[in-house]
Amino acid sequence: MIVDWNSIETVLLDMDGTILDRHFDDHFWLEHVPHRWAAQNRTSLEHAKKYLYDLFRSQENTLNWTDLDYWSDRLRLDIPMLKMEIEHLIAVHPHVIDFLLFLKHHHKSVWLVTNAHSKTLDLKMRTTRIGSYFDGIISAHQVGLPKEDDRFWGKLQNFIDYLPETTLLGEDSETNLATAERFGIRYLFYISRYSSKINPQPSERFQTIEYFNRLIPAYGLNCISLDSNNPVNPA
Repeated sequence: MIVDWNSIETVLLDMDGTILDRHFDDHFWLEHVPHRWAAQNRTSLEHAKKYLYDLFRSQENTLNWTDLDYWSDRLRLDIPMLKMEIEHLIAVHPHVIDFLLFLKHHHKSVWLVTNAHSKTLDLKMRTTRIGSYFDGIISAHQVGLPKEDDRFWGKLQNFIDYLPETTLLGEDSETNLATAERFGIRYLFYISRYSSKINPQPSERFQTIEYFNRLIPAYGLNCISLDSNNPVNPA
C-alpha cells in the first residue's frame, strides 16, 4: 500500500489511546472510580470492581459509555471532580506534536473526532494544550451517535466537509476503524501502543503503527510505502 500525502486532504484523529495515553482512562475507570465507589458504599474493592465492570460493559458502544453526567447520576459520584484528582496522569503520546506540525505544514485539514464527553474534552484540552493544532474538535455527543455505529461517519459530514477517499483516520479501536472502512474512508491506521502500560499487539486487519512518527516521511519525501501484508512497526 502506498500512502501519498498529496492525495490526503483530511486527517481525522481519535483522542484517548490515539493521541493521548489511555493509561489515564484505564486507571480512572478500573481503579480510581471503584476505590471511591467502594468507600462511599462501604463495600469491598473486589465487590465494587465486579459490580462496576459489569455495569460499564452494559453501556459499551453507546453514548452513555463516555457520558460523565450519566455516570455521575448512575454512580452517585462527581465523575468530573474525580477525574481532576488524577489529571496529572493525562499525557500526550510521543511524536504526536511532531505529526500535528507536519500536517499543519502540509496544509491538511486536521480534526479531533472522539467519543469523549464535552467535560472530558475540556479537562484534557486544558491540561495538554493541544487544541490549537486542530481545525476543530467534534464529539460523538454532538453527532448523536458513537463511532461504533455505522451511521456515524456519514453524519459526521454534517460537521466536517470531507471526502472518504481522501481521508486518513487514526484510531486505537478496531471496531471504529471497521465502521469507517465500511463507510469508505481510505487510509486507516490502528494505534497499537494506546497505553504506555501495555505491550502493543498489531492488528490482523488494519495497518498498525505504535507512534505517529511512522507516518512522517523521512527527509521531506512526499509519500511512504507500506506493505499491506505486514503491519508497520516503529524502529
